[in-house]
Amino acid sequence: MSLRLMAVHAHPDDESSKGAATYAHYLEQGARVMIVTCTGGERGGVLNELVARNPKSRRDIAALRRDEMHSARDIIGFEHRWLGYQDSGLPPTGDPVPSMSFADVSAEVSAEVLVRLVREFKPHVMITYNEQGGYPHPDHIRCHEISKIAWDVAGDPEAYPEAGEPWEITKLYYESIFNTERVNRVYAVLQERDPGSPLVAQFAAMIERFARRPNDVTARVEVGKFFERRDDALRAHASQVAPDSSFFFWPNELQREAWPFEDYRLAASRVVTNEFESDLFEGIEEQSA
Repeated sequence: MSLRLMAVHAHPDDESSKGAATYAHYLEQGARVMIVTCTGGERGGVLNELVARNPKSRRDIAALRRDEMHSARDIIGFEHRWLGYQDSGLPPTGDPVPSMSFADVSAEVSAEVLVRLVREFKPHVMITYNEQGGYPHPDHIRCHEISKIAWDVAGDPEAYPEAGEPWEITKLYYESIFNTERVNRVYAVLQERDPGSPLVAQFAAMIERFARRPNDVTARVEVGKFFERRDDALRAHASQVAPDSSFFFWPNELQREAWPFEDYRLAASRVVTNEFESDLFEGIEEQSA
């Protein structure tokens, strides 16, 4: 009888930097949450000096990132599936992605695996990235493309007929957690509460970086009580995140005062909703599995 949410991400660690507090929030409310990770993150660099000293980070980065993903899963408590594709890396502009990597395989082919998972899990809500992938990484863009295909056709019995019984997702959201309004608000409260903080200059640079992003948020979920668990899950991806990263780890009490939310844009819905939402399941009646 529980409501179900599926979030589709490109790499291990994306689920913890882009929505982990939301997943913890809905799990506490009794929903089921499944994270789908499209690639193994094999071509990601090691961004933490302490982890770089670990021989496993050079010998088998794929296994290391699997272990990190399992730890993050256990911290938040969601269900998890790998889609099974290879990380495409981030080639220089104009260079092709590696052969048979996720972004090299056609979206129509890769979408079948995701459609199969949708029909198995039967989510009412799907979360993924926007048309630009959130940022222009080839795997993030492909993640958007296959998620949109799954939204369009998972309920069509003529599409991918070997992938299980049709299931129609009710609502599709794009995550919009790093948005201009949030950064500006946290910066304003930081200047008021602690103007001498070294974070002030870093936030000023971040505001300039995010200034050109449109503010397209249509759903704001209050999840401040789960910020510590979110941070613990992200730190579990130690190869990708330094434990003191000022980009990801802002003082949680400051955040709870300034912006205790994670934000999303409603991209499509098969039910009537309000113009602005505080609940991603708004308008959805509980259905039996």
